[in-house]
Amino acid sequence: MKDMIDTRANDLKSIVKGVDWRLDLGATLLGDGTVRFRVWAPRVRELAVVLPQRGGNPVPLAAEGNGYFSGVVAGISEGESYLYLLDGETARPDPASRFQPEGVHGPSQVVAADRFAWSDIGWKGIPLDEYIIYELHVGTFTPLGTFDEAISRLDYLCEFGITAVELMPVAQFPGERNWGYDGTYPFAPQNSYGGPDGLKRLVDACHSRGLAVIMDVVYNHLGPEGNYLDSFGSYFTDRYRTPWGDAVNYDGPDSDPVRHFFISNALYWIKEYHFDALRLDAIHGIYDFSARHILQELAEMVHRQGAALSRKVYVIAESDLNDVRVINSPDTGGYGLDAQWNDDFHHALWALLTGERTGYYGDFGLFSDMVKGFQEGFVLSGGYSSFRKRRHGTSSAHHPPGKLVVFSQNHDQVGNRMRGERPGEYLSIPQLKLAAATVLLSPYVPLLFMGEEYGELAPFPYFVSHGDAELVESIRKGRLEEFPALEHQGAPPDPQSEATFLSAKLDQEQRKRGEHRSIFDFYRELIRLRKECAPLASLSRDNMKIVACEEEQVLVINRTVEHVQLLCLFNFSDQTRVISPALAGGTMTVLLDSTGRLPSGSSVTVYTTRPETFPTLSPFGVFVYRKEH
Repeated sequence: MKDMIDTRANDLKSIVKGVDWRLDLGATLLGDGTVRFRVWAPRVRELAVVLPQRGGNPVPLAAEGNGYFSGVVAGISEGESYLYLLDGETARPDPASRFQPEGVHGPSQVVAADRFAWSDIGWKGIPLDEYIIYELHVGTFTPLGTFDEAISRLDYLCEFGITAVELMPVAQFPGERNWGYDGTYPFAPQNSYGGPDGLKRLVDACHSRGLAVIMDVVYNHLGPEGNYLDSFGSYFTDRYRTPWGDAVNYDGPDSDPVRHFFISNALYWIKEYHFDALRLDAIHGIYDFSARHILQELAEMVHRQGAALSRKVYVIAESDLNDVRVINSPDTGGYGLDAQWNDDFHHALWALLTGERTGYYGDFGLFSDMVKGFQEGFVLSGGYSSFRKRRHGTSSAHHPPGKLVVFSQNHDQVGNRMRGERPGEYLSIPQLKLAAATVLLSPYVPLLFMGEEYGELAPFPYFVSHGDAELVESIRKGRLEEFPALEHQGAPPDPQSEATFLSAKLDQEQRKRGEHRSIFDFYRELIRLRKECAPLASLSRDNMKIVACEEEQVLVINRTVEHVQLLCLFNFSDQTRVISPALAGGTMTVLLDSTGRLPSGSSVTVYTTRPETFPTLSPFGVFVYRKEH
């Protein structure tokens, strides 16, 4: 146990001192024609390396103690395949495999950690306050669905103002089609996407264009197919349950090597792949009652690694807990993460615009919910939740807005609907524009889901390509139980069918046609305003005053920095509203009119004694004015 603790302590000391961190698990090329293999496998008595390309004769590894086995094997080059032989009987891939070229059941491959010729040597990252995030699924973002083909779309993303690309999980999953949350090899980029080199080329290409890159990682469970970790050690626990599979053992017996495994994975993406941030999936499924929470330890190590590399590196959580401990400083009992997703903002916006009240939307739908989301962040901040039937959440009102990520769409909120249908099936064009403006003119970090910027018509349904027939039938049954066939909707799409996956492919040419072009131009203008207007670029509530007209459902946001004053007017009703000159009076310059009636740059003067000059907001309309002084 002491040796293992010393390993973690030395990792931390190395990062503090700025020493080059190296992954100490899996297969490591040593540069002299040898490879060091190291794996934690306390459940076996003997462990050997099998090299199929060399006749498959086992090469024994030595027991270090504390469940670790290691050894240096000569005459191995990059690209060779290997397996671990457990107790002379069962061959398994490496839990820390850098590449699975034949999928989750095939052998692992030796990969050089530092062979890739990076061109981003001067890249230091960008401040989190400047992130405008674009979440994408590699497999459906382009026709071929590869890392390399995604590079061809990066100039397009830059064209309309994106500053950070977030990849849905790309760790090796079964088959060729998956959302990514069924990954079973956390260190191995998906083979069908292009593997390690393809991913590095994508990250490098992003940095060459000034784009930060976020990796979505899953540390709450592993997928059901190809998950062989139980053969090696107690990576999982039955003390807790998650909706997706066995919970990871972060606080039980033998949990220290498990923590080391996943923290090493986080550092691996930052160091070997140059990622700028990690998005931690569903941390409400991460259970740890030890004195020092795994999230706190992980965030500290990642931040120290970023400092050692002289780069801005962030940790962002997805959480439905509304718990500010996630973003509080460790000095105040928090975990010290940089930001977290704010689902409440989405729920308040969606319920208000659509009237939907099923499931968790039952806690939302009032205009005041949207106002609170704009003012404070969390809408459920300690009050009673009818959906949960208990009090829920804490207040985020005193936290910087830059610690919350907001959105009107994301993969969950689209994909977890029965057909994966997008908001365009429910919302009018003015409502889609209003939703976009609410997110992009907010003081929070905005996130867009691929295709929303032009009103993509393709759905984003749930899809898999498992090889286990029983598992496939279980998933089909689960989808039918979750979404019973309705007369007007039919049954949910078959998740195993390739047609379901292909239906999600984007058609970005839509942005050049009709209303899609109007939506795209509107998004581009919103992002331009956010970047160029100091009051909008400032992620602070100190410069923001809000007037909420409850009866009219009009929200007026006054944001001021130095001598620049902006007025943002949002009409959440389906009626034309006349705005009082007390709220928007004097001489103003039009910066944005969602209806296009008033051209950008035109001057408007509102006289208190002349009602015909009072601004009018069309149903679901948005105005942005600059107030002249």
